[in-house]
Amino acid sequence: MAVSSPDRPDRRWAHAVVTGGAGFLGSHLCAALLAAGTEVTCLDDFSTGRPENVAGLLEDPGFTLCRADVSRPFEVERPPDLVLHLASPASPADYLRLPLHTLDTGSAGTRNALELARRSGARFLLTSTSEVYGDPHEHPQSEGYWGNVNPVGPRSVYDEAKRFAEALTTAHTTVHGTDTCIVRLFNTYGPRMRGHDGRAVPTFVRQALDGEPLTVTGDGRQTRSLCYVDDTVAGILAAAAHGLRGPVNLGNPEEITMADLARRIIELTGSTSEIRFVARPVDDPAVRCPDITLARGKLQWEPQVEVVEGLRRTIAWFRDRTPGADRSGSDRPAT
Repeated sequence: MAVSSPDRPDRRWAHAVVTGGAGFLGSHLCAALLAAGTEVTCLDDFSTGRPENVAGLLEDPGFTLCRADVSRPFEVERPPDLVLHLASPASPADYLRLPLHTLDTGSAGTRNALELARRSGARFLLTSTSEVYGDPHEHPQSEGYWGNVNPVGPRSVYDEAKRFAEALTTAHTTVHGTDTCIVRLFNTYGPRMRGHDGRAVPTFVRQALDGEPLTVTGDGRQTRSLCYVDDTVAGILAAAAHGLRGPVNLGNPEEITMADLARRIIELTGSTSEIRFVARPVDDPAVRCPDITLARGKLQWEPQVEVVEGLRRTIAWFRDRTPGADRSGSDRPAT
């Protein structure tokens, strides 16, 4: 795969390892790498990822799917020149169900992925999260903001796993000189999300299509910044190709309240559903919006897909999916 960047023009990847590659975001990233000519080894333990997400890639001779829990030592058949570490439960329903696994993946899993990159002389990219900012006192959030995170709250298993992974990635570069990059992702959405994973977009779309009330937490005035999956993938690949170490925010600086999002989805689906306000989860952030000055300046990246268009594509995918294919998982309030 050839990617031009200001620091490293025409950087080419021969073989990428993608941990968590059968997840929502990981499967899109695997497809993008293959389309650009990079061979891909996808590692996933299927605790939250799904084989059907990458089923369409199995016929590609450049794609290898391996079941592996990256929190335990693992090997790949040949050294990569790019390691993209996405493995982690990322939705509230998942990390609340799998708290110890989430922490293990962020700690031991990140260490194992970093060691693979070190041994192979590969570029390493960690997908961190806007959750490291917690319920922020700075708005919008820049990379220099240290965050406001409750270390013992219900969300802490995910927040602190990612914060530790960032520290570990930084230390690995300091000690071993590993070529690393950290990206902080904000609220990515799109096809292949699970309707019961607890995140706002898939929850609202599923409820609207099923004619159920859309469960908006609190008074619905809390905001999120929604970035369509194709844009997030483009940002990850731009950061991988660049010499930037980060952290760098990747997200859409356009905010939307949860109440407005619910109303928009009802309109786009043509649903007769009503909005029902429910209790707001503990430590649910009041605002979430990235400052993407660094990504714009260094990576020449910013989102291209407007929220309405991204929602249309997501709704279309949910409408076309096999009936009953996504009825697993707990039905927690959307965040």
